[in-house]
Amino acid sequence: MNHRLRGAAMMTELVRPLSDEQCPIPEHTLGEMYRASPHGLAELIATVSPHLRARLALYCFRRAHLSSIGLAIAATCEKDDLTAVGGNAGSTLFERSRDPAPHRPSLAGVSPSGRKISLSTGPLCSLTSVDEEKDAMDVTR
Repeated sequence: MNHRLRGAAMMTELVRPLSDEQCPIPEHTLGEMYRASPHGLAELIATVSPHLRARLALYCFRRAHLSSIGLAIAATCEKDDLTAVGGNAGSTLFERSRDPAPHRPSLAGVSPSGRKISLSTGPLCSLTSVDEEKDAMDVTR
């Protein structure tokens, strides 16, 4: 396949909706990876060919609940494999998988400003009936 056709095929691959993307491995194997410990995940990944591993890394990373597995798989891939499968997205995934991200504390319950978020215990507004509103308007007239 010439370079121009291959590029067009990659673009088609990249714009395809996630719901149309087929998992590159059997679902039961993906389930095993999801439930595996880090050591068990490494053993499962080692059994997958480099090209299939790159496809799987991209597939997982594109899904929020599997993104950490996608990063772990991408860390075992070569940049050429990820780029061949995912283009710029594959290249970016390769870089992110090698980026030693600083330890981030859980952001649950913290606002962007860093202040703790609390939930109100009382009503946010009081609701009045239409009759009460009419009475209030009559008093002000």
